[in-house]
Amino acid sequence: MLVTTTATLEGHKISRYCGIVTGEAILGANVFKDLFAGIRDLVGGRSATYEKELQKARDIALQELQERAAALGANAVIGIDLDYEVLGQNNGMLMVSASGTAVVTSPA
Repeated sequence: MLVTTTATLEGHKISRYCGIVTGEAILGANVFKDLFAGIRDLVGGRSATYEKELQKARDIALQELQERAAALGANAVIGIDLDYEVLGQNNGMLMVSASGTAVVTSPA
């Protein structure tokens, strides 16, 4: 499935708009990951633990979005927007939401 943040797909004609689709993922980091990430934050540098969790959440949200688009008969999603939030007590959870427009396209 083609997915893009743009409103069009170069070289493709949009023949049908199927509607807005979304995908969400909420992940929590466990206590040990939080502890080590906190230490990393104190001494500087990047937190590989949180970067991996962020990538995992983004992948889940985009996969869910594509599955919902396919269920509508779409073969592409355009105008994708990704949003990131922290939730929960002490901001211990990460939420990634993806939204876009499911469309049917064909080569131009």
